[in-house]
Amino acid sequence: MSSAGGPEAVQSDAARLTAWLMALVRERQYGELAQLRRVTAGSSTRYQAGWHASDQEKRELFEQVAFLFAVYHRGVSVPTPGYGSFGGAARRIGRPSARGPEDPGATRLVDRVVASRRIPWRHLQHGIARLRACEQRPPSWTDLVVDLDRWHDRKARVAYRWAVDFHEPPNPRRTDR
Repeated sequence: MSSAGGPEAVQSDAARLTAWLMALVRERQYGELAQLRRVTAGSSTRYQAGWHASDQEKRELFEQVAFLFAVYHRGVSVPTPGYGSFGGAARRIGRPSARGPEDPGATRLVDRVVASRRIPWRHLQHGIARLRACEQRPPSWTDLVVDLDRWHDRKARVAYRWAVDFHEPPNPRRTDR
């Protein structure tokens, strides 16, 4: 039996958070999404995002990922649950002729993210904004919550996995890029 904050609970809570956030976009709750983007103002919407965490200690993590979701979905009418890890998403950053490891800005961003001992919120925000600007899919919001919850778990090796996903050689048969 798992504890309230175990991996299965975090996965389930993160999936509920993603569904709730996507409903805000589908239902055109733009005011609520704007509240999530306000970094300094505590709002009921921000707190609602935190309520999706069954473990109170994880509420801020859920609030921060909701902020990133709202940054990506600013002015968007169709929500996206995202796909893959942040490293895989960062691989989509750049110009059509040079994405991911071929884009120096994307490489610097990923280097800063994976070198961070603490969760690199500012760099993640920058990466999400770059994905939005490049009109590329974001990482899976559910997986992002799970990965960031395990950021300090040495066995999970989240930063390493993200770096590997970023530097993965291109496969022309894959359609998820």
